[in-house]
Amino acid sequence: MSTGYVWHEQYAWHDTGTGAGLLPAGGYLQPFANFESPESKTRFAGLVEVSGMLDNLTRVPARPATEADVLRVHTPGYLERIKSASASAGGDAGDGMSPFGAGAYEIALLSAGGTIAATEAVLTGRTENAYALVRPPGHHAVRDTGMGYCIFSNISIAIEWARAVHGIRRVAVVDYDVHHGNGTQSVYEDDADVLTISLHQEGLFPQDSGEMEDHGPAGTALNIPLPAGCGNDAYTEAVRRVVVPALHRFAPELIVVASGFDASAADPLGRMTVTTAGYRSMTAQLVQAAREICSGRLVMSHEGGYSPVYTPFCGLAVLEALSGHDTGVGDPFDATWGNSPQHPLTPAQDAVLSAAEEIAGRLRLTLPTGANTN
Repeated sequence: MSTGYVWHEQYAWHDTGTGAGLLPAGGYLQPFANFESPESKTRFAGLVEVSGMLDNLTRVPARPATEADVLRVHTPGYLERIKSASASAGGDAGDGMSPFGAGAYEIALLSAGGTIAATEAVLTGRTENAYALVRPPGHHAVRDTGMGYCIFSNISIAIEWARAVHGIRRVAVVDYDVHHGNGTQSVYEDDADVLTISLHQEGLFPQDSGEMEDHGPAGTALNIPLPAGCGNDAYTEAVRRVVVPALHRFAPELIVVASGFDASAADPLGRMTVTTAGYRSMTAQLVQAAREICSGRLVMSHEGGYSPVYTPFCGLAVLEALSGHDTGVGDPFDATWGNSPQHPLTPAQDAVLSAAEEIAGRLRLTLPTGANTN
């Protein structure tokens, strides 16, 4: 098994400034680091190297997306707004809580291009699967604005590149970030050839999106909102009972994962308790599903995850499951968080999954008889 890996030092140079966590500093809000800082990503990249995992991955160089790549997804006015602000002192992606400094436009192009590069490695057969450790993230960005720390919709841009360059038609996006993947869903809400599956904490962010009954105009949006406090079993069972069956019914040519680690037990922006074991299990299931459905073609693009100390270990577990290589590092926090009483599936969580199973079974995901995906 060959796993591609994208990382570029310039991702750490994306400047979100100081703030009070996720709000601008000022008044009674004492300046502090923005939650979306380089720390969790650079420490993830550092652990990949010192663990020896890097020697078992295929390095895939990042490259900038072109403006033409971005304009397949975003409006010209939005692109020009980001480009102009980036050329001066910086600005905000759109919601007042997504600041960026000078040079962010070029780094955002490199982030989208890193996801494209990972996708290209998989589609050309250079690697079976790939992980793009990119920044800034992308799954909240809609066509005409950014939000939730996201500037450009990295995954959507990579999908549209794959469609334009490689003739890919049917794609499934699986998003296990703790926040609803509203941007990706919005981009593809009218496209019956893209299935968007979002597994997220109910009502967290954005608070008015990601409801289980929301399937989008094309009927190919599957939302699995989980109650706060869910641990490993709720997540791994959601993948087993809802996500994997939906992928099999949809039969995509490529599976792309929005890989966020903010559902972890240590994250400041989520209220879930997933550990490395949960992320490892979800990834292993997705790897197997990809092999059964689309010749193993699986691309992961990094999204959230704001614990500098724990995100690296969650990410390493995912890379181990992708590559089949065991570094032997283990989870140093497992003695505490691994034994949490919140991991077993509760009756309330089981009821949510049962409802999601029923809804997923009603969605029209199967290709019509005789249809051609090429």
